[in-house]
Amino acid sequence: MTKSDESVMTVEQARKISAPLYAALNRPAEKDVAALLAEACNDDYRSYHTNQDFLTRDQLAEVFEAMGKTVPDLTWEVVAIHVVDDLMVVRGEATGTPVAEFWGAAPTGKSFRTMAIDVFTVRDGKLATGYHIENWATALEQLRAS
Repeated sequence: MTKSDESVMTVEQARKISAPLYAALNRPAEKDVAALLAEACNDDYRSYHTNQDFLTRDQLAEVFEAMGKTVPDLTWEVVAIHVVDDLMVVRGEATGTPVAEFWGAAPTGKSFRTMAIDVFTVRDGKLATGYHIENWATALEQLRAS
């Protein structure tokens, strides 16, 4: 059984669905992160950073807000989106300059640039689950480099 053309998500639809989440990641200290995540994500959204452990939408908002305080110029650029049925894969790039300790790295005025891959499922026009892989090890190497 194949899906009808009307039920197949396009890249443009995926971009529109995920846009509020990525807007929340761009200078999050300056935004209403909870409202942006509510726009993008279902009430029961689960954000996975390990195979079993997840954050709720409200917990994710707290993480974004904390990152915004530590990295006020945090920018998260969507580089590419790929779609298969109700699944979207987003390749992104995060940049920023921490002004406070960032995962054990003291603030030095140095910036980072790192890659991220997000895999989302979509239900009823909103994000239902997200699996996230960010290359924070490379970011920390850049921040600690002499």
